[in-house]
Amino acid sequence: MEELLRVGVISSTHGLKGEVKVYPTTDDIHRFKHLREVILDTKKGRIDLEVENVRFFKNMVILKFKGFDHINDIEKCKGESLYVTRANALPLKPGQYFLVDLIGLTVYTDEDQVLGELVEVIETGANNVYAVKTPEGKEILIPAIPPCILETNIEEKKMKVHLLKGLVD
Repeated sequence: MEELLRVGVISSTHGLKGEVKVYPTTDDIHRFKHLREVILDTKKGRIDLEVENVRFFKNMVILKFKGFDHINDIEKCKGESLYVTRANALPLKPGQYFLVDLIGLTVYTDEDQVLGELVEVIETGANNVYAVKTPEGKEILIPAIPPCILETNIEEKKMKVHLLKGLVD
């Protein structure tokens, strides 16, 4: 399991006082209100940062980090990802999973046949879609909706699905 979870990407600077605009990669943008520490993943390594201030602007988050008080201090971080540890992640409700934990699950049909490996989660807006690669190398796209996703077991790395008509040739 991944220990770090990506919560956003620095898209640009904001103003002259060291603030940055962050594109959130989490489904709950308001999680940033409770965020006190993040890890900045740079080309030179990871840096622990303390969040000093959080504001929201449209679909973006504006963050100010302690010790970054001028645009020149933070400008080099554009395009870099921000992570939190699992310990600092928001708790999940029953039936919720971190998307990164779904990658690599073995997917079975409701008839207990191995369908393949979940290789990608595609976020479409309406519902996620799981890309499953079969042993033959074919890709099957399965909507992440209750009629299709019957069971998910992260500990056993298994997912059971029901294939609706038309999903497989």
